[in-house]
Amino acid sequence: MVKIFWQKKEIASSDDTKMVEGNHYFPPKDVNKEYLIKSDHHTTCPWKGEASYYHLKVDDKKASNAAWYYPEPKEEAEKIKDHVAFYTDKVNLVEY
Repeated sequence: MVKIFWQKKEIASSDDTKMVEGNHYFPPKDVNKEYLIKSDHHTTCPWKGEASYYHLKVDDKKASNAAWYYPEPKEEAEKIKDHVAFYTDKVNLVEY
C-alpha cells in the first residue's frame, strides 16, 4: 500500500501503483481528484512522451505542478496511461 498526503489530506492511496524510474504511478481511480487542478505546464520524456501536470490545492494552500501524468504515452509507457505520479519533495509519500 502506498499513500500520498499533503496538508494533512490523503491525496492518493493504492496497492496497485506502477513503479517507473523510482516513481509510484497511481491508477486514476485511486487518486482523490478534488485536490487536483489541471496545470498548463507540460514536459517531454524521450521514451514516455508528453506529461501533463496538476497543482495540488487544499483550502488556501497550493503546490504548483506537484503531480504529473501521461494522457497519451508512447507505446513503451502505455502501462502508466493516465496514472498520476507525485514529486516526493512536495508531498508525503508513505509505503506500508
